[in-house]
Amino acid sequence: MTRFASFSLSLLVGLSAVPVDADQSLEDLHLLTVPRTEDERARIATATAPTIDFTQAERFEANQAGAATVRVRDNSNAFSQASGNISFERELDFKVGNGLFRKLWVSSPSSTLASDGLGPLYNARSCQRCHLKDGRGHPPEKPDDSAVSMLMRVSIPGGPGVDEIEGYIATLPDPTYGGQIQDFSVAGHAAEANIAITYTEETIALSDGETASLRKPVYDLTNLGYGPLHDDVMMSARVAPQMIGLGLLDAIPTEDILALADPDDADGDGISGRAQIVMSAQFGQPMLGRFGLKAGKPSVREQSAAAFSGDIGISNSIFPAAAGDCTAAQTACQEAPNGNTAIHDNAEIGDEGLDLVAFYSSNLGVPARRDVDDPEVLRGKQVFYETGCISCHTPKHVTHRLENQPEQSFQLIWPYTDMLLHDMGEGLADNRPEGRATGREWRTPPLWGIGLTKTVSGHTYFLHDGRARSLLEAVLWHGGEAETHKQAVVAMPAPDRAALIRFLESL
Repeated sequence: MTRFASFSLSLLVGLSAVPVDADQSLEDLHLLTVPRTEDERARIATATAPTIDFTQAERFEANQAGAATVRVRDNSNAFSQASGNISFERELDFKVGNGLFRKLWVSSPSSTLASDGLGPLYNARSCQRCHLKDGRGHPPEKPDDSAVSMLMRVSIPGGPGVDEIEGYIATLPDPTYGGQIQDFSVAGHAAEANIAITYTEETIALSDGETASLRKPVYDLTNLGYGPLHDDVMMSARVAPQMIGLGLLDAIPTEDILALADPDDADGDGISGRAQIVMSAQFGQPMLGRFGLKAGKPSVREQSAAAFSGDIGISNSIFPAAAGDCTAAQTACQEAPNGNTAIHDNAEIGDEGLDLVAFYSSNLGVPARRDVDDPEVLRGKQVFYETGCISCHTPKHVTHRLENQPEQSFQLIWPYTDMLLHDMGEGLADNRPEGRATGREWRTPPLWGIGLTKTVSGHTYFLHDGRARSLLEAVLWHGGEAETHKQAVVAMPAPDRAALIRFLESL
C-alpha cells in the first residue's frame, strides 16, 4: 500500500514567512511541483486563451479533465469513477480510500477501534452520507426529511484578527454551538438543532413572454438543545457540493489564479474577483483558499480533515480536538469518551487514513462532455462566452507539473471557474463573512459535471443552499458583479436562452 503523506512540518524548516499583503508570493506548499519553462508558459497561454470560433468544438474540449477524464455513465455512479489515467496500483489505493469515505463511524468506546470516535455531536456518520454518490446534496423537502445533506454554519462578529492576512474579517464561533450546527448526537447527548426552511416565490418576467419563478428561503433553527444562540449569530446554510475533479482544482498553480484577480476592477468590466487567503492549519502559513463555498480551505487534504472534525466529530492530526466542534459550554460533550489511539497517531483517524481519503477525493474522475458538436450546444457556448459569463467561469486551466501526482500533472482542464471570490449581490448574500470573503461573496463554483446532477443525485437543486430548482433559476439568482449578465439572459431571445441552458447541460 502506497502511503500518500503530504509535506510534514519538518520540510518547512528554512522557509520564510509569506508576506500576504503581496499575494503573488503565496506558495503551493501542499504540492511537489516542477517549475514551468518559458516555452511551456507560452504554450499554456495559447492553449487556455478563450476561443472565438463557435462553429465547431475545440480540440480536446470533450476531455474536461484532460487525460484524467472518464467515460460517461448513464447512472448514479457517473461521479464515482477513478481518474482515467490512474495506474492499477494507485487504483487500489483509490478503492481503499473509497472504503474509508463510505465507512460508518460509531461512538466510543467500542470494540471496533478502527471505527470509533463518532461525535458526540455530528452531521453524518460517514463522508458518503453527505456527498451521496459523490454528488450534490439537497435541502429538506418536507419537515421530517432526514435524507438531506445540508448543514448550517454559525458565527458571531469580532474576535482576534489574523494580522498576517490583509483583508481578513475576524469572526468567532457561536460561544455555545461552535462553528456549525450538528443535528445528530450519540446516545446520552442532545443534538444541537434542526434546520427549518420556509420559501416565498417570486415570478420573473423574461423576454418573448416567458416567465420563471424563484424561491427565496428563510431559515430558522428549531429544537435547540443547548439554549439560545448568541444574539448576534450569523447563519449560512450549505448543501454538500459534488466531489469530482478536486485534485485537478488543487493542482492549478496559485500564480495562475492570482493572475485572474482584479480586486479593484482595474479593467472597468464590473468584475472584481478577489483571492481568498487563509491560514493553513496544516502548514501554519497563509495559503490560497480553494475549497468550500467561500474557499475557506487551501487543499483537498485540509478540507477533508476539517470535514472529519466538523461534520463527523473525528479527530485527526490537523484538527486534533477529540470532541470535534463541541464548545467549552458543552461540558458533557467535552468529557465524553473518545476514540483517540496511538495506532492512529493519537487521533481517531490517522494520517494514513486521512491521506487515503484525500487521495480518493482527489481522484474522482470528471466525465467526458456530451454533445460538444451539437449546433444548439455550440450556439449556447457562444451565448455563454459573449454574455460575459467567462469573466468568472474561466473555461480552461493547465495544472502544475507534479512529481508525485501523475493523474493531475500538466493537464489541460475545463472546469469553468476562476477559483476567486465574487460579490453575488444581496439576493444570494448570507451576510456571514469567512476569512477574506464578505457576506455577499462566494467562490466561483466549477461547472464541469453540472449537467449530470439529475443522473447522479436525482434532483436539480443548485447554488450554495439548493434554492435553485433548475439551471435557469440558478442563473437568475445571480446579482452583484453578475447583475448585467443576468439581465442579458432575461432580455435575450428565448432560443438563445434555451441554447445557453443546453450548453450548461452538456458540461
